[in-house]
Amino acid sequence: MGFTQAISSVLGKYATFEGRAPRSEYWWWVLFTILLNWALGFVDLALFGAFSFIATGDFHVFTPLTTIVGIALILPSIALSVRRFHDMDRTGWWLLLGLTGIGAVIVTIWFIFKGTDGPNRFGPDPLSRF
Repeated sequence: MGFTQAISSVLGKYATFEGRAPRSEYWWWVLFTILLNWALGFVDLALFGAFSFIATGDFHVFTPLTTIVGIALILPSIALSVRRFHDMDRTGWWLLLGLTGIGAVIVTIWFIFKGTDGPNRFGPDPLSRF
């Protein structure tokens, strides 16, 4: 699965928690969201600039575009992660492990490995059609 095919697949299954997602779909999506956030950060900075609050000594950057797009992409990102767990024949509830510090590392390591070959309880092998 290539970059554009992966992005189309994730956005096409915006809130679909059933089925399976291969590694390539997941990691292309991660790259897409990183690049998108990076680009939108520059656009936000160019349009809105940086605001410095002298009274508190805090430096804040106003990022409405990045925030709006981030909120819009939370649901497909969670759905993709659940489908990625399904590809490894694990329930999507394992995603909650990522809320802990060491759990996030474990989830990331799991996502590096290939899913189960052939069909599993969550559906057919997503790589069988490529």
